[in-house]
Amino acid sequence: MPIERRPLREQIKDELLERLGRGEFAADEPINENRMAADLGVSRTPLREALIALEREGVIRSERGKGFRFAPLSRKEFLDLSTIVREMESLALRLTDPAFLVSIAPRLLAEARGFPDQRAAYAVLERYDDEWHELLTSGCPNERLLDMIGSLKLTMHRYERVVVGDQDVLERSAAEHERIAECLLEGDVEGAIAALKTNWASGSERIMERFDLDRRPAAAAEPSPS
Repeated sequence: MPIERRPLREQIKDELLERLGRGEFAADEPINENRMAADLGVSRTPLREALIALEREGVIRSERGKGFRFAPLSRKEFLDLSTIVREMESLALRLTDPAFLVSIAPRLLAEARGFPDQRAAYAVLERYDDEWHELLTSGCPNERLLDMIGSLKLTMHRYERVVVGDQDVLERSAAEHERIAECLLEGDVEGAIAALKTNWASGSERIMERFDLDRRPAAAAEPSPS
């Protein structure tokens, strides 16, 4: 794990989120702190600080005398995360200079139209979608907001990879992305935000259609959203 000029606990937290997003940890999996610290090449103190930070975000749970474990999957949590990220990206657009949004709109539109397949493996769609949305919000001056969006998306990917699987084929949201870009070309930021929210809602629905609670007994007890 390369060392950067940031607090080590933050680097560890980001590394764990990256691995979680890649599906390297199972839902409700207990955490062996000694083994994880050795794997990351760090001491237990910054690792524990990172785990406590992830616990505050709901990614990890702890039990007295039993240590930490990754939180079980929850249909309600996935919908909550999707709603939060949707609103955060909407805020990012509102904070962005409208002229910048107009300037990137042609590229956003070209990339939305240039993706070769109407349907593709989830891993391919995930990479494409992340890059497209990163470009969309790249002009936001609030770096803390962008960091939070990135962190929450990694947690969402944990759900998506477990529920869908890297190689499962899904339909991409080309028309929805095109609509966002077209609104930005016209200088209609609020229209783009409305289209963005539609994109997030339909994307969540596509994942939820495949959320088979029977395969995850730990999630079955979670309340369904009203």
